[in-house]
Amino acid sequence: MIRFLKFLFRLNFKTLYFNFTYLPFHQAKKLPFLVSRKVYLSQTKGVVSIEGPITTGMIRIGYGDVGIFDKKRSRSIWQVSGKVIFKGTAHLGHGSKISVGKQGVLELGPNFALTAESAIVSHKQIVFGKNCLVSWECLIMDTDFHKIYDAEGQWVNPPKEIIIGDKVWLGARNTLLKGTKIASHSIIGANSQVSKDISDQSGLFAGNPIKHLKDGIHWEV
Repeated sequence: MIRFLKFLFRLNFKTLYFNFTYLPFHQAKKLPFLVSRKVYLSQTKGVVSIEGPITTGMIRIGYGDVGIFDKKRSRSIWQVSGKVIFKGTAHLGHGSKISVGKQGVLELGPNFALTAESAIVSHKQIVFGKNCLVSWECLIMDTDFHKIYDAEGQWVNPPKEIIIGDKVWLGARNTLLKGTKIASHSIIGANSQVSKDISDQSGLFAGNPIKHLKDGIHWEV
């Protein structure tokens, strides 16, 4: 009963608006998305879909409690005009920023967690496998935003896909730029930057430039 009352308390206009804006009625009525009152719905266009079984509250946006941040002042942003695909449960913590352009695709595998104050920006395609964890204050973007042209007028910096395998842990304050590919069962240490394909091997990576430090590792939440 207490759990049910807590759920009712979390219901707000943004939760209802988000579900019934993006989903067909037979899915929306189950309220799979719980959206915090502190989420700024800057743009709710494009397409959002859930692939797989749908349950109430399976995807939470703007909730959580990372102790080093003031969640009362932390504001999440949803700015989507492209496509977002959820393949299972997901947690987008307080202060998370999701921005997907008209041509962008963001795909989040089952059991995805974005802890706090991190940003994902897609103008091309960003894919996360299952059981991925993104720590706080990370930046993941597949675009440079501003176009650069060479002397012949050719566009030299188009967006490139970012592909993250299964069970990848991104440490705090990581930056993942366009062209990044990471193998399953990998860890990227805090304050690292990745801007290339390192998916030929799994393990522990860190640094700027990124370096492979150890293989044969595994991690637990």
